Amino acid sequence: MKFLKIESIHDYKIVKLNRPEVKNAFHPDMIAEITDVFQQLNLEKNIKAVVLAGEGNIFSAGADLNWMKEMIKYSFEDNLKDSEKLWNMFEAIAFCERPVIGVIQGAVYGGALGLVACCDYVFAEEKTQFCFSEVKIGLVPAIISSFLLKKIPDSHIRPLLLSAEVFNTEKAKSMGLVQSVFSGTNDLENNLKLFNQNGLEAMRETKKLLNQLSAATWNEQKKLTTQIISERRVSAEGQSRLQKFIDKK
Repeated sequence: MKFLKIESIHDYKIVKLNRPEVKNAFHPDMIAEITDVFQQLNLEKNIKAVVLAGEGNIFSAGADLNWMKEMIKYSFEDNLKDSEKLWNMFEAIAFCERPVIGVIQGAVYGGALGLVACCDYVFAEEKTQFCFSEVKIGLVPAIISSFLLKKIPDSHIRPLLLSAEVFNTEKAKSMGLVQSVFSGTNDLENNLKLFNQNGLEAMRETKKLLNQLSAATWNEQKKLTTQIISERRVSAEGQSRLQKFIDKK
């Protein structure tokens, strides 16, 4: 990997944006790497969760400036192809079969907020700054809006998308973009303890179910939910963990 750093901690895979010299801004090649990595992670059955982080002091400044300069020369068709690849990156993260845990710090601007929105659980450093900056440069936060609205109510996100207001971690947590706040350097292994006791398959199936329910009719939801709980009750992991729980009680 040229633009990502891949590490492992126990049962967790760490995916780090690795362009700290440009504040981890992403461009087409980096987007392709992120998409490929998250699609490949679906094939690794022994991973409990994936951590998405950024190397250096800033999580990500969003789109790379040189890439943005090139966009000015793009035709509509070029932009459409380019935008579809960006959508595919966010989708690969949001629908990764493993829970995705975000660890962010410093600043998160523009499209980088789409990365955060695609995470299932986010740890953020208390002094992190956030901004949907697209409207300031005459653009629209179009692609990330779909992923944001899956996680954050319209009444919270609409004023920030329209104003390009810089907001802090406290506000990000209050609207549900961030779940936990830390100060100073993140103690990743300590924070991951939150997930250590959970069943690997159970977390995977829970995420899969939640993604399916968001687009299902009421009758489809009934079928999905009754099917999945029945499958989990008879699964090896479900049987083993349930028996241990009963024995303990």
